[in-house]
Amino acid sequence: MIVFGWAVFLASRSLGQGLLLTLEEHIAHFLGNRGATTTMGNSCICRDDSGTDDSVDTQQQQAENSAVPTADTRSQPRDPVRPPRRGRGPHEPRRKKQNVDGLVLDTLAVIRTLVDNDQEPPYSMITLHEMAETDEGWLDVVQSLIRVIPLEDPLGPAVITLLLDECPLPTKDALQKLTEILNLNGEVACQDSGHPAKHRNTSAVLGCLAEKLAGPASIGLLSPGILEYLLQCLKLQSHPTVMLFALIALEKFAQTSENKLTISESSISDRLVTLESWANDPDYLKRQVGFCAQWSLDNLFLKEGRQLTYEKVNLSSIRAMLNSNDVSEYLKISPHGLEARCDASSFESVRCTFCVDAGVWYYEVTVVTSGVMQIGWATRDSKFLNHEGYGIGDDEYSCAYDGCRQLIWYNARSKPHIHPCWKEGDTVGFLLDLNEKQMIFFLNGNQLPPEKQVFSSTVSGFFAAASFMSYQQCEFNFGAKPFKYPPSMKFSTFNDYAFLTAEEKIILPRHRRLALLKQVSIRENCCSLCCDEVADTQLKPCGHSDLCMDCALQLETCPLCRKEIVSRIRQISHIS
Repeated sequence: MIVFGWAVFLASRSLGQGLLLTLEEHIAHFLGNRGATTTMGNSCICRDDSGTDDSVDTQQQQAENSAVPTADTRSQPRDPVRPPRRGRGPHEPRRKKQNVDGLVLDTLAVIRTLVDNDQEPPYSMITLHEMAETDEGWLDVVQSLIRVIPLEDPLGPAVITLLLDECPLPTKDALQKLTEILNLNGEVACQDSGHPAKHRNTSAVLGCLAEKLAGPASIGLLSPGILEYLLQCLKLQSHPTVMLFALIALEKFAQTSENKLTISESSISDRLVTLESWANDPDYLKRQVGFCAQWSLDNLFLKEGRQLTYEKVNLSSIRAMLNSNDVSEYLKISPHGLEARCDASSFESVRCTFCVDAGVWYYEVTVVTSGVMQIGWATRDSKFLNHEGYGIGDDEYSCAYDGCRQLIWYNARSKPHIHPCWKEGDTVGFLLDLNEKQMIFFLNGNQLPPEKQVFSSTVSGFFAAASFMSYQQCEFNFGAKPFKYPPSMKFSTFNDYAFLTAEEKIILPRHRRLALLKQVSIRENCCSLCCDEVADTQLKPCGHSDLCMDCALQLETCPLCRKEIVSRIRQISHIS
């Protein structure tokens, strides 16, 4: 349960947003078993925007709302709450546009506190959504996002993505007008270099629109001026956060084949080769740039003569890693299998390749970004389903630590913990004691009280696992290198007991994986999920029959029509 959560439609939208233009991209999209778009609660702590507030000067409202919430937000007095609502009454005027900056900052301020799933979305977000129903209002919202989101807030870019995803799709006229207003080119990228927030936010907006639109609309948005602007932002004199989001925007534009060709012809790979050397930089912002540059060189913007990273990475000491075979294509996993990053608008999940049933186990995570991630322990029964909104800690079979909002998650409910907000470079420790049936979370060696709720539902089959909000990244240590804060009690590590073959350790880039998939022969009348068994089972009451019995028994709703499955009937004529 997390940010993006009240709009579960984001999950289904994300399944369709990347309808790409080549066969390879269609295959990749179909195979993507998306991680988990979770459900965030909805409370509202925005101002009481009465009629008198509408006349307040914009600058005054910015001053009132620009403060970023601190770690102890929950204990501070809250601002008056105006009851949220879904729609506008027939005689109710639209919000005046001079109020948009305050509404954007209200939404940013409330994000960390949203943990209850039963309430409506925050009033500020509903109002912004209403304003964006017209071209003029949509343009006002977009310009405000660029203008007022502060550089320092770790959730700023994610809120840009959230708000734009909630807004209606822009019309062709609105996109044209936005292009004229921004008037982007290489020279603009060099202006205001001492104030990088504007360029970071502009790149975040462009990336979100590229992902949201796709196809011809995305091709039209990537004008020569915008391409020149984003490429100029990649130069070394730019602020690292500007470089990062410019690169992410180019990645999202490249979801459309024609854009990918256009970007590749700009010699972007030459610039990325320089930036990938930052992948292990002690500066965690540069490290993100290096990670994304390396991922792009391996998966999108290939450079002739460059050896792919998976071909040269040393995996001899690694026996447990993140499982790249049951995650979405939208989750980026490093070639050594220990670092993961999400730049998609959904809430992606991943788990370890090794599962434990008894004993005491420990692993650590290095926080690369300080935003919202839910990291902890999942089991074989855990559900990471986008359309259902499940992530780590969102069912009775998993438990997660959230260091941004200072929460422990179990069964889609949260409770506060006493650790301070995590920051880049922090180390989070995860101890699983199956003898005493308890989980213990550590931040830089400082221990929280044990958590035992999950053991009322399950006692075996535990994996290390994590779920990521947009633009979040962390690195796992399963014991291949010394721990920074090992607990005092005796424990085992995954790396000491796990085993992976040389082939199982390989995380293939997208184009190599697709080439192998093309060689796979799928027989007629096979199950549409596993592609191994005969599709011999009919679902009732919907009547769909493209599944085998093994897969059908694992589902609660039909994957084609989403109707609840009441019964499963094996069709005798299909049994050999």
